[in-house]
Amino acid sequence: MARADKAAVVAELKNEFESSSATVLTEYRGLTVAQLKELRRSLGDTAKFAVVKNTLTQIAAKDAGVEGLEPLLQGPSAIAFIKGDVVEAAKGLREFSKANPLLVIKGGYLEGKTLDAAEVTKLADLESREVLLAKLAGAIKAKQGQAAAMFNALPTQLAQLSEALRAKRAESGEAVTEEASAE
Repeated sequence: MARADKAAVVAELKNEFESSSATVLTEYRGLTVAQLKELRRSLGDTAKFAVVKNTLTQIAAKDAGVEGLEPLLQGPSAIAFIKGDVVEAAKGLREFSKANPLLVIKGGYLEGKTLDAAEVTKLADLESREVLLAKLAGAIKAKQGQAAAMFNALPTQLAQLSEALRAKRAESGEAVTEEASAE
C-alpha cells in the first residue's frame, strides 16, 4: 500500500472514530465474504463494519484521542463504528456471533473508556434506549399520579375529619342537653 493510500485510510479511520458514539472490535478470522456481507446488512444504519489494518487503526485511534485499543488490535481485526443506538448494535453483533462463532468480540470503546468483551456483552443485555426511556416516562407518570392522589386525599381527609368532629360535637351537645333537662 502506497504512503498516500495509508494516509487516506488513517484519515478515514480517524474520521470514523471521531463521528462514532462507540466502537466494537472483533476478530473475523474464518468468516466468508458472504457472512461479512450478512453481518453488515444485519447492523443496518446503526453501525458501519469495516475490516482494518491494526497499525493504521492504532495511528488513527491515537490521532482521534482514543486510548487503550492497542491490546485489542491483535490478529485480524474488524471494527463496528456505531453511530446509532449502542445497545442495538451490540445486540446485533452478539446475535451474529452466536450464530457464527468465528466472529469473536474482542472489546470496544465507549465514552472515553475501553471495554472488554464481557462489558460489550453486558451492553447487549441492556434494553434498547427507547424501552428504557419508556420505562422512565412510565415511572415519572406513576409518581405524578401518586403525588396527585396524595394532594387530592389531603382535602378529602380534612373534610372527613371536620365532619366527624362536627358529628361528635353534635352528639355530645345532645347528651349535655338531655342531662340538663333531667335535672
